[in-house]
Amino acid sequence: MNVRYLLRFVITIAVVASAALISRTLWQRYMDSPWTRDGRVRADVVNVAADVSGVVVGVSIKDNQLVHKGDLLFTVDRERYRLALEQAKSRLAASEAVMRMRQDQAGRRAELDGIAVSEESRDDARSQAESAVAACQEAAVAVETAKLNLERAEVRAPVDGYVTNMNVHRGDFATAGVAKLALIDKKSFWVYGYFEETKLHLLHPGDQVEIRLLGNTPPLKGHIESFSHGITDHDNPTGRELLSDVNPVFNWVRLAQRIPVRIRLDKVPDNAPLAAGMTCTVVARPPAAHPGT
Repeated sequence: MNVRYLLRFVITIAVVASAALISRTLWQRYMDSPWTRDGRVRADVVNVAADVSGVVVGVSIKDNQLVHKGDLLFTVDRERYRLALEQAKSRLAASEAVMRMRQDQAGRRAELDGIAVSEESRDDARSQAESAVAACQEAAVAVETAKLNLERAEVRAPVDGYVTNMNVHRGDFATAGVAKLALIDKKSFWVYGYFEETKLHLLHPGDQVEIRLLGNTPPLKGHIESFSHGITDHDNPTGRELLSDVNPVFNWVRLAQRIPVRIRLDKVPDNAPLAAGMTCTVVARPPAAHPGT
């Protein structure tokens, strides 16, 4: 009877000890391991705008389409800018004619002696010739500007990327400098991992990172590129008098702030369904020891 009682006691103690050890290990792993479920896939968003104003007469893309740098996106009415180019060319031709006339006049007066023409008249003719040359150069620049405006009537993709949330249609009016569509840069995907401030001492630039997207996609590999050096302090805004508006309430339970950590993707597989805004789990794989830790 004593043996059975002792065996039960030993088994109970072993089970309790094992549960305590497992709980401690899981707690330490959860609290001290450098990982976070709060990760976001990010990408550079290029706001594409027309460089000239006018009515959109053609759209060459579809929503969510992959485009390459230089591909035609949409076209602004070119007729106004074609006419402006013809007008600039006509002004250039007139300026060239005036320039040649002024230069011929200055040349003839320079060959005459002081009896036939005064020195002042020679200076005036030379100044008029130089002014005509400057006017001709200005007209030539106007022609190049008109050519550029005509060329910019065709809006092309500045990078390889995906057309997103397209909202430009034939008949819309495009205003110069006002974005008409967004383009997700295909080569710019990266990840923001929001790590608790209590875990930042475990992370270092260059540490290898594993990114697990929601779903059954294979994990992605990357490395820590940099740390954010500032977040908004909601408990200490600025009042109307530009003084600190300190919150009089202090919570006894203080949650660790989450600091953005930028992660560069080492390689993105072609079949990885990446989209800016996706959530992911980020697990850092720091070396066993870092200098100075």
